[in-house]
Amino acid sequence: MAPIELPEPDPDGQTSVERAIAMRASRRTFARTPVTIEDVSQVLWAAQGLTHVRDGVEMRAAPSAGATYPLVVFLEVTSGGRADLDRGLYRYDPGRHVLESELDAPVHDGLTQAALGQEVVRDAPTTIVLAANYERTRRQYPKHGDRYVHMEAGHVAENVHLVCESRGLNTCPVGAFTDADVADALELPARLEPLYLLPFGRRATRK
Repeated sequence: MAPIELPEPDPDGQTSVERAIAMRASRRTFARTPVTIEDVSQVLWAAQGLTHVRDGVEMRAAPSAGATYPLVVFLEVTSGGRADLDRGLYRYDPGRHVLESELDAPVHDGLTQAALGQEVVRDAPTTIVLAANYERTRRQYPKHGDRYVHMEAGHVAENVHLVCESRGLNTCPVGAFTDADVADALELPARLEPLYLLPFGRRATRK
């Protein structure tokens, strides 16, 4: 399957960083309206998108120790997640700002079970899964590599959360899951370990 090109991210949002911080909250319910492809593009860019080049190295939206970038970003889409995206699992390519299909089989039930049946994962139309290749950072920082990887996952999660707030999306970072079950559900290679789930979707309109 050909890569799915994403719209160019917009660096000029309508919400200030300070306002997004003030509004930030863990929101566990979602509207039935699917997210837009523009939403998907902006959230993935906030997670690991390219921002500038320094000394010949492409730098990303979230800081990384020694620019080792150990994180891999996956996007799980349910049947109602996006009209432009079939349900299944995708991998985000930051360099090209595209999505690559990883699994076209439904993985939502397996991911929900791996997350201990939590409703926020079950009901989310889209979920980012952060996985780490620890060796990328351990090679450069053998004593503190694992710590730096975990810090980076936190940076990414906060970026995602603030962009969701600025775009009227709900999200709630999830760390409670069975690692092996997430890896099995997503058929992750042995070198990648799941670290974080970031379900997100449209915010229900209050009547």
